[in-house]
Amino acid sequence: MIDRLEKEVDMLERHLQVLKMVIENEPIGIVKMSNETGYPHHKVRYSLRVLEEENLIEPSSQGAIKTERTVEFVDELDGKLDDIVDKLDGMKIEDVAEIEG
Repeated sequence: MIDRLEKEVDMLERHLQVLKMVIENEPIGIVKMSNETGYPHHKVRYSLRVLEEENLIEPSSQGAIKTERTVEFVDELDGKLDDIVDKLDGMKIEDVAEIEG
């Protein structure tokens, strides 16, 4: 049950790392991103496809570039992540002794 969540979080982390690289280095290509992150080309390509589907990046002849939507997404990101962290904190089962008793 938790394994799936961990995999999703890992994938989100990769997508966000790729997005950050595009924002900081646009235009940037798959090979450079793969070399700098250590992720295989196919994983970088998948992250770029997901980001493009979300309209956060777009392809150019020199590599990926950000879109008008990118700034809005980044502005909202920290708040959304904080909400998720709060929700996860609320799911903790703190006192195992009460359950066993």
